[in-house]
Amino acid sequence: MTMPHAARSWSWIAACAIVSLSLAACAKSGGPRGSQQRPYRIAVIPKGMTHEFWRTIHAGAIRAQRDLAAKGVHVELVWKGPLREDDREQQVQVVESFASQGIDGIVLAPLDEKALVRPVEEAARLKVPTVIMDSALASDQIVSFVATDNFKGGELGADTLGQAMHGKGKILLLRYAEGSASTTAREAGFLARREKAWPGLELVSSDQYAGATRDTAKRAAENLLNRYGRDLQGMFVVNESATSGMLLALQDAGLAGKLKFVGFDSNQAFVDAMRKGELQGFVLQNPFKMCRLAVETLVDHLQGRPVPKLIDTGVVVVTPENLDAPEMQALIKPPLELYLKPGE
Repeated sequence: MTMPHAARSWSWIAACAIVSLSLAACAKSGGPRGSQQRPYRIAVIPKGMTHEFWRTIHAGAIRAQRDLAAKGVHVELVWKGPLREDDREQQVQVVESFASQGIDGIVLAPLDEKALVRPVEEAARLKVPTVIMDSALASDQIVSFVATDNFKGGELGADTLGQAMHGKGKILLLRYAEGSASTTAREAGFLARREKAWPGLELVSSDQYAGATRDTAKRAAENLLNRYGRDLQGMFVVNESATSGMLLALQDAGLAGKLKFVGFDSNQAFVDAMRKGELQGFVLQNPFKMCRLAVETLVDHLQGRPVPKLIDTGVVVVTPENLDAPEMQALIKPPLELYLKPGE
């Protein structure tokens, strides 16, 4: 049976009144913000929910939560993002939803440096501050930016590929996605360093995009290998899903280990490929540290402490020569099982 319009209206008003009274009661009870009775509510919004990189980001947030609790500062984390790393609309909706709920703050890895500006600035107008992590946002209305120096990461990729190829040969660059500030910076760093330091590396393709998933990256890589594979000697790829797709395409084509290959980010498949000589290097960020610092920086801001506008979380290159070094293994295999339940 359909409820009459007037009845629906009064039901909605009554529900809102109940929620408002509940929120008012919560505000009156307990201690100050950040206490166990009234923890800070912080939304952590990744670019996607599937890749190993984002699982490590999630673990870093939980580590920050535990470290803060040990200092007497309590945080309730809400972890939510788009399933796919190309769903800008869904990420915008997630930010808007959290801002309208009156959450205390947001930690965001924006899918697009421009598309997320409006919801972040609207959140700021609603007194919901945002710390940006991983990938830049074209706005000055943020608390801080916590990230890898991605331009430097691209430069390191060029140096690693140049060394592996002894400074000579035909190469390609497989990009990630338009609008992604982090990977755009990596691409720019790679191209600038190649031009300056490795003029013997002839760039045959640099305008193709891998897309948001391993499968789209594999298709893009297959197209590139079909076109250039006979003349190609090396390649650089700029994120985890694109590196995974390229690796699969090389393996399917029987070219894995025959072409010099440098990727970005890490998972177990990359380590296995490196041990088999199919991957000469991968540029490695510290996503665990990145999100830990992002959450802690937001809490500092909420508590009225000054915070830096930019926090660099470091970048290195893993090669066969340093793969088993303890400091590299610690970055490659952070203890996710201490922070995440199976399936998270």
